[in-house]
Amino acid sequence: MSKDFKSGDLVAQQVQRIPRSGIREFFELVQGRKDIISLGVGEPDFVTPWHIREAAIYALERGRTSYTSNLGLPKLREVISQYVGESFGVRYQAKSQVLISVGVSEALDLALRAIVNPGDEIIYHEPCYVSYAPGISLAYGVPVPVPCLAENGFAVTAEAIEQAITPKSKALVLNFPTNPTGGTMTYDALKRIADLVKEHNLLVITDEIYSELTFEGDHISIASLPGMAERTIFLHGFSKAYAMTGFRIGYACGPPELIDAMMRIHQYSMLCASIISQDAAVEALENGTGPAGEMKDEFRLRRNYIVSAYNDMGLECQLPRGSFYAFPSVQSTGLSSNEFASKLVQEEGVACVPGNAFGPSGEGFLRCCFAAGLEQIKVACERTSRFVKKLKTAGG
Repeated sequence: MSKDFKSGDLVAQQVQRIPRSGIREFFELVQGRKDIISLGVGEPDFVTPWHIREAAIYALERGRTSYTSNLGLPKLREVISQYVGESFGVRYQAKSQVLISVGVSEALDLALRAIVNPGDEIIYHEPCYVSYAPGISLAYGVPVPVPCLAENGFAVTAEAIEQAITPKSKALVLNFPTNPTGGTMTYDALKRIADLVKEHNLLVITDEIYSELTFEGDHISIASLPGMAERTIFLHGFSKAYAMTGFRIGYACGPPELIDAMMRIHQYSMLCASIISQDAAVEALENGTGPAGEMKDEFRLRRNYIVSAYNDMGLECQLPRGSFYAFPSVQSTGLSSNEFASKLVQEEGVACVPGNAFGPSGEGFLRCCFAAGLEQIKVACERTSRFVKKLKTAGG
């Protein structure tokens, strides 16, 4: 007699161990509610600039519907090489050191799968974007988190990284400005990390998708530091800077051998990114201003408002130096991140993401995205302030 067939038993063990995204799981709870103001999903509320959309339309009108090279359109790789050189101070050869991916998420997945052997330890800082630890696990690596503390401006220190290094350490993943905290890094702090990386012969994967949204000081890429370009995979894309989330275009730059390894995985999975989106990306870099214009100015205005509002209501909140996220502490209320976020959405119709969705280091905080319109942010803050006052009254 055959055994009872259970399809769930066939799911791979490394997939069974991966939790669902804390962001998406929380927002499934609020689907369909018309009264919700969402400060949750990290997506600009701006529409992609018209000239970029027009480039995509023109590509369709010209019948640009074919495959491209696995590496991506030569023209796009050329303008990326020029842009990264001018903006980040790192020069990459367009033909052999640039790969176009389906968003930065795919680029990160390719980088991890290209370098990780089973059991390799990959260090990353936390709180962090929700895909880092699962991505490492799916590549059969071992995720090793290093906490970023509020008292350090949510920057990561070389000392904390050094404590996490073992003989099995293979690479370090960085993301500055950081999702969800808005933390950034100074040159001196990056220099100490770079020295540590070279001392222990590590690779760096740096996700700099929010780099153009740096409000305080200059953004610095670790890849630009002496001796780091040859041991760094630089990841970037168009979603945040050009409000092109739905175009799904990212890219990776790095040593030719690593880019080739990533391409070999990419060619058997995605094959290539959409040619229509690639044409739009060329237009964005050749003729776009990114957030350097009104988008960045508007984000700065919203940031200043929301941070001031949280501090006024007694939720301690640092001024994020980059990205479009505020990360207020709810510890003074006595509620956990999940409890606060759940009660806030149920009682006041304001949706934020519990900080622990970004790792245990995020417990006690909320991620509040200020990519929503200013008027919505004002109403959300009024409702949140009312909620906090009710908590204080109930607590005596």
